[in-house]
Amino acid sequence: MLGENYSDFIEQAFIKYAKINTRSDENSTSIPTTKGQVRLAKLIAADLKKLGLKNVVYDDKDGYVVASLPANAPGDIAPIGFIAHLDTADFTAENVHPEVHPNYDGKDVLLNEAAGIVMRVSEFPNLKNYRGQRLITSDGTTLLGVDDKAGIAAAITALKYFLEHPHIKHGAVSVAFGPDEEIGLGAKRFDISKFNVKFAYTLDNGLPGQLENETFNAAQAKIVIKGTAVHPGNAYGLMTNAIMLANRLVAQLPSDQVPELSKGKEGFFLVTEFSATVSEAKLNIIIRDFDKEKFLSKKKLLQRIVNQLNSKFAQSRIDLTMNDQYYNIDEAIQQHPYITDLIIGTYKKLGLKTLVHPFRGGTDGNALTQKGIPTPNLFNGGENFHGPYEFVTTEAMLLTSKTIVAILSEHYRNSQLTVSKADQRQ
Repeated sequence: MLGENYSDFIEQAFIKYAKINTRSDENSTSIPTTKGQVRLAKLIAADLKKLGLKNVVYDDKDGYVVASLPANAPGDIAPIGFIAHLDTADFTAENVHPEVHPNYDGKDVLLNEAAGIVMRVSEFPNLKNYRGQRLITSDGTTLLGVDDKAGIAAAITALKYFLEHPHIKHGAVSVAFGPDEEIGLGAKRFDISKFNVKFAYTLDNGLPGQLENETFNAAQAKIVIKGTAVHPGNAYGLMTNAIMLANRLVAQLPSDQVPELSKGKEGFFLVTEFSATVSEAKLNIIIRDFDKEKFLSKKKLLQRIVNQLNSKFAQSRIDLTMNDQYYNIDEAIQQHPYITDLIIGTYKKLGLKTLVHPFRGGTDGNALTQKGIPTPNLFNGGENFHGPYEFVTTEAMLLTSKTIVAILSEHYRNSQLTVSKADQRQ
């Protein structure tokens, strides 16, 4: 299944997609937020059509490429979807130069000789796990785009396999490749009327055997603090220093509830931006927690801190705007246990060690789950996301493709067993 010719195909597809700058922009009002995402979406649509898929659509209203492969087996087989995103994170993505290191030796990787950039095993010990494989990296000056172009390449390769092996029975399958996941906008805009599936899986980050069926609840707070700047020699009773107010606000957040001190299902506050002068300070703070009540408590705490600081002035100095970004998918996934059972059964047959754990982040699956399509996350096989040390191997991406094929095959077998049991009862 998925032999050497598919290795060449998936590697070449990934490299082609990785070279396109698809970094999203939260300050843009365009859909998608950057032109590179449009370019990639249209390239993918063309590639899907070349493979022979008939139902391929690029929609400029939401920036999504959607394609489907009809069922080739009779019966009531619930259609499944797979999702990956076009955009890359907020890191340099112009002039990406993917480098292939064939038969990787498990040692330090020289990414850029001129700049002296080395990816060291001492810093990234997981590199040793890929000895003998075809390691793909950037040149160390940009990210690579594994998140999530590896997922895109894997999904397309799986479709290619089914098209070239029509005798393999499967239900209907759809893929959706959308923009602006990294800034939490893409899936919120996605018109799911064209994505005819009962449930879906994102292929976003992570190692083989992973299943993430819980995510954070997430909110973002934007704070503007107005100070009063006067000459320091005449400041007594007149100056209000916005820098000092901002520091007092941050100091009142729980010091132990920060990303660097939290793990598992522990939530946190994170100050992501802080710019200040005496006359004005601006802060962005993100709030995360798996537990809904704790999430709400964190938001209330921040509001209470702002209210207390404002109460010391005749007029409010601090303006807080707080917006929910996404919600934990756990409750919806639990209502449909088959979605999880299908993956665990598939992993077992593939010989993969199953790792079910909460995802300390969010995916497009959060918005899709809210829209009625339960969508946990699987994996794309890469590591070190969102920076210059991103890497993936051809073999890891191909394993993602094999997993997609195996999921659809297992789903078909399960549907046949259901029919058989129903016939026996009759």
